[in-house]
Amino acid sequence: MTTAETPRRIAWARRRAALAGSWREFARQRGALAGLIVLGATVLVALLLPLISDETGLDVTKATGQPLSPPSGEFWLGTENFGRSVLLMTVWGTRISLLVGFSAALLSVVIGTLIGVTAAHFGGWVSATLLRFTDFFLVLPSLILAIALSAVLPKGVGTIIIAIGLTAWPGTARLVRSQTLTIESRSYIERAHALGGGHLHIIGRHVLPGVMPLVLANTTLVVGNAVIADATLSFLGVGDPNSITWGLVLETALNNGAISRGAWWNVLPPGIAIVLVVLSFTLVGRGLETVFNPRLKK
Repeated sequence: MTTAETPRRIAWARRRAALAGSWREFARQRGALAGLIVLGATVLVALLLPLISDETGLDVTKATGQPLSPPSGEFWLGTENFGRSVLLMTVWGTRISLLVGFSAALLSVVIGTLIGVTAAHFGGWVSATLLRFTDFFLVLPSLILAIALSAVLPKGVGTIIIAIGLTAWPGTARLVRSQTLTIESRSYIERAHALGGGHLHIIGRHVLPGVMPLVLANTTLVVGNAVIADATLSFLGVGDPNSITWGLVLETALNNGAISRGAWWNVLPPGIAIVLVVLSFTLVGRGLETVFNPRLKK
């Protein structure tokens, strides 16, 4: 073992020990662990769905059930107005809903992190300009802005991702800016400046590693909000009409009179799916916040 390898092995050992300690602390929170299990199962089903299910039943011309049939042995959650299985639509809706949720959250977090770090690190007129830009988006109703973007841009999953991602970043920017200011005030940042460290070096080697745990915890909450936003846009009729999502199932149930006819099985499954997934993301996010934020620890 060379002398250069020894510090690297020590650093890796410390990182593994820190990760193991963080996992043990996270696993002690039953709610967060339950949320992680639910999310893991949901993502696994979404990934394996083409292998374990046939999507031909989503085509209205190939539906085999009677319109608005109650739950039975053939259709466990009943059928909707066109005779399609509500269970099949709810399960397949998981793929697009999670895709939009993760992609929109990633876009939102990247924009918010870049703006937050830049505003805090450079300060001065750069910070003032970016903060005013952030405030402008904060005062605008994000849902109204997302609806406007979805109505103007061509309909599709990509449009929904862009609409949600471009309207959900201000909260992340404010959070990252606050954390960056805390990190920038520490002594090792002053030493890095004194030793001639450039902006990219300080941000990449010191600031970003310090803010990433908080960004990770915040991302789980943003994904849950993005799932709700996607369902809302689809329910309001500005989503992608060619993609099966939980919001589209609810919109179809409303437009076809399922609620007035008492077809509860057409409404509850996608609604419960949204609640479970969003609640799981929230529990995981709160658990990560407790792990990474010492002030929240008991």
